[in-house]
Amino acid sequence: MDIPLDLKPDSQRFTDQLRIFIRTRALAYNTEKQYIYWISCFIRHNNYTSKDEINAFDIPDYLEHLVVKQNVSPNTQKTALNALIFLCREYLQQSVDNLEFKRSKKATKLPTVFSHSEAISVINELNHPTKLIAQLMYGSGLRINEALRLRVDDIDLIHKTITIRNGKGNKDRTTVLPDSIIPELKTQLAFVKQQHKMDAINGDDEVYLPNAIAKKYPHRAKSYGWQYVFPSKQISKDPRSGQRRRHHMLDRSVQKQVTNAIKKLEIDKKASSHTFRHSFATRILERGGDLRTIQELLGHSDIKTTQIYTHVIGLHFSGTKSPLDFD
Repeated sequence: MDIPLDLKPDSQRFTDQLRIFIRTRALAYNTEKQYIYWISCFIRHNNYTSKDEINAFDIPDYLEHLVVKQNVSPNTQKTALNALIFLCREYLQQSVDNLEFKRSKKATKLPTVFSHSEAISVINELNHPTKLIAQLMYGSGLRINEALRLRVDDIDLIHKTITIRNGKGNKDRTTVLPDSIIPELKTQLAFVKQQHKMDAINGDDEVYLPNAIAKKYPHRAKSYGWQYVFPSKQISKDPRSGQRRRHHMLDRSVQKQVTNAIKKLEIDKKASSHTFRHSFATRILERGGDLRTIQELLGHSDIKTTQIYTHVIGLHFSGTKSPLDFD
């Protein structure tokens, strides 16, 4: 579920107060969930019974515990570190200088990628609208939830671009819209428009809006432009407000179809729906695309994350001759 929990400002629960503080910093909801998870684990590990007991000096011990006892990856340890630094430095106003701990040194695995023919074969095995979602992941480099959270106004058919709002790291970015899927995308948008009209007749035409927008522009919840491009088949009831709304499709339904297609085609790779995004970056790099452009299209904050694709296609040793081919 990607809709933030409803919070009572006067709640005295520690996690509620922490969530409120996180939201004042305008962090993405996924970041909020990750921070709360790791902070809760940290608290349980140290058997804290009150906020006053939390101490930044305990962070190194916990981070080493994650490496030695739980064998976590470098990225997982880094996520936990970010959460605990936020807790102690930002929320509790404690010093976190000079933290020394054993860092995870698991080897970074190269991402699995489809060949172009494999990607197209998997896509052609999918049913609508999952097929269109997969085409956006492979053709535009979207993460699965970025595709599912697209709103109608995020699609620019004239300039052939897609805007991803509040992506990973709470950043907006723009990426390419493939010419080849525009006709099918127009059909999908026409379907959404008609469905929205029918929902309006039943009084169910309101969609979830991010909290700040919901407060400032409440009328937008009923507008066509804010409807999801890939809406759920059913109207659901918000357990907090009781409001009936049509949310977007669930990621697990897309993932299941993609997994089944990969198995059916007997593609012997550890692949998933996310493999389409890796394949997008690899194809562009193979065609001479530069890393900075790919970084922007994928929304990577660090160019080092994008550079891994040079290893996938062997560009890091481009021009190197094998000893067997020496004269």
